[in-house]
Amino acid sequence: MRLQFIGIIMILLLCNTLSIGQENEKNKSALKIFIDCEYCDFDFIREEIPFVNYVNDYKEADVHILITSRETGSGGRECSSIFIGEKQFEGKNDTLLFYSKQTDTEDDFRIRIVKILKIGLMPYVAKTSQIDNISINYKDQKESYALIDKWNYWVFRTNLSGFINGEKSSKSFSYNAGIRAQRITEAWKIRSSWGYSYDENKFIIKEEQDPIISISRSWSIEALIVKSIGRHWSAGVVMDAGASTYRNLKNELELSPALEFNIFPYSESTRKELRFLYNIGYEKVWYRNETIYNKFKENLIQQSLRITLDLKQPWGNSQVYVQGSQFFHDLSKYHVDLRMDLSVRLFKGFSLFAHGGYSRIHDQISIPKEDISIEEILLQRRELETQYSFWGGVGFEYTFGSMYNNIVNPRFGE
Repeated sequence: MRLQFIGIIMILLLCNTLSIGQENEKNKSALKIFIDCEYCDFDFIREEIPFVNYVNDYKEADVHILITSRETGSGGRECSSIFIGEKQFEGKNDTLLFYSKQTDTEDDFRIRIVKILKIGLMPYVAKTSQIDNISINYKDQKESYALIDKWNYWVFRTNLSGFINGEKSSKSFSYNAGIRAQRITEAWKIRSSWGYSYDENKFIIKEEQDPIISISRSWSIEALIVKSIGRHWSAGVVMDAGASTYRNLKNELELSPALEFNIFPYSESTRKELRFLYNIGYEKVWYRNETIYNKFKENLIQQSLRITLDLKQPWGNSQVYVQGSQFFHDLSKYHVDLRMDLSVRLFKGFSLFAHGGYSRIHDQISIPKEDISIEEILLQRRELETQYSFWGGVGFEYTFGSMYNNIVNPRFGE
């Protein structure tokens, strides 16, 4: 009886193996694609586009699809789907765009992605035997509507949020509020915002002692006006106002004209950009407490230069950000930031990633003269004097095994 049971199991396993082999044979002639996208719903794509094979490595693909996006003036997204032909399709490339609205749901967005992928894949599928199984439908639009924007490209956003956490010996509470308005066209970018934040922590060390209460507040008003000047240049002005208990700022006002040059045309910014942004500004500052330089208020003139390199290519992604600033009243007061985010596919299935940053800090002119309490240090309620800061990480990922990933199985939510 035991031998009969084992025999039945072996037959079932053999049938399953044969059925898998037949399925792989059936899909062997299908187009192989690799989708390079950080925010796509891959399960939904595989379910909606079953006429291709999905591979885990771009080197195995007939078509490499790179999907990037950038925010539009209305708060939606402009998504670029870049189809890069490989192997027999080398040199056959295309780029398709679609736009999402701020009010689109996640389902609306993924349906639009699937639609644009189907359209973009047709020239490649047409060269395979799968074209015999493809039908094309056209939905006739009987009426056309003129685009009327009663808001004239203005978009407004508001937010209000709170958080509470506690137990017997400690409690914390915070809330944030803000409003943002912007108007973005090809010629102009206008953006303004207001924000306020409040954080409070309460600690009970002993029942007979008074509790330790620590509070942090800040508010800010920001405005940006930018004018497009051709395919590579932009000019604008930045206006800021604010206050912060953390930075010892009672009030702060700043006005900074700026000029930017992009080596690549702005129209290519979803794939590559190398921008140089220079600004020089006037700043009026009132401090909450006397600073280590014996100041309660002062007038400042500051310059800064920011260089940003951002690449999204088939081999991976790279972003490098360098910014330096300096006060004119004392050239020894400067600040330099370097940040990097890198992900590179070195060979089949093997990717290397690294990210990090380093800051050289010599411009902390708002540090208060008075001593900082232990509570303020531990809760990070006050800015501490330092000359540098750094962070970073590095790692690799190696994927091997089956080349195909066509199957969708949502069981157990994993």
